[in-house]
Parts: sequence; structure tokens; C-alpha cells
Amino acid sequence: MAAEESTTRDLEEASRRAFEALNRRDFDAALSLYTPDVVLELPPLGSAVLEGGPLIGHEAMRKVWEDLTESFQDFEFDGQDFHDLGSGVTFGVLVQRGRPHGSDSLVESRLGVVATWRDGRIARARMYKELDQARAAAERLAEERG
Repeated sequence: MAAEESTTRDLEEASRRAFEALNRRDFDAALSLYTPDVVLELPPLGSAVLEGGPLIGHEAMRKVWEDLTESFQDFEFDGQDFHDLGSGVTFGVLVQRGRPHGSDSLVESRLGVVATWRDGRIARARMYKELDQARAAAERLAEERG
């Protein structure tokens, strides 16, 4: 196996483990995927929970995850379509599914995630509502960093 293929599998496996931890509500384990000074940029989602600019650091991310999961009777994170574009840049799709309290309906959102990695952990991530826009941004970023 080539070194680049090994790195890709390592990053993808780390991401998978973080989603599994989120689904168990083990936020400490999920945060181990992120650098302590991580910056997470979210698209405008029309949610008071997510207003106020990027999330910076573990405490801010934990608070959003706690608020989000508590807002639903059932909630699940699922990572899909993971691609290591090289130069420490990845693209993937985050699917979030939840059943609001007192409802039988399921709501789902799909966000494109562009991440930059440092020392095997995510240092910065930006989420996009439009998947094609996210993929193009990830490809540009990988080329710029290459």
C-alpha cells in the first residue's frame, strides 16, 4: 500500500470513529479528531444555536453538539463520500438525521464538509449547503496548498 493511500485510510477511519462517538454521545472521543484550536465554519442554517460566526475550540463544538442532539428525540451523524484530496485537505458529506421530540417525522440535512488537517487531526472545517460548491472549494484549496 502506498503511503498516500495509507494516509487516506487513516483519515477516513479517524472520521468514521468520530461519527460513531458522536452517535454514542461520547463527545470527548469525537473531539479527539480535532485540534484544540479547531475552527468550524457553518453555513447560515437559520438556527439560534448556530448564530454568531465560526465555532472555535473544543468547548464551542461540544456545546453545539449537546444542544443539537438534545433538540431531538433521536439524532444521528453519518459521514459519506470521503475524499482525501492531498495537501492536508479532505472533502466529505455530513448527513444529519433527527426525529424531533413528540414527532414521528424524520428530518435530514446534507452538508458538504471541506477540512484541513494538521498532525492527523482536523484544524479547520467549513460546511456548505451546496455539495458541488463544497467539492469545488475543496479542490481549489488542495491545489492552492499543493
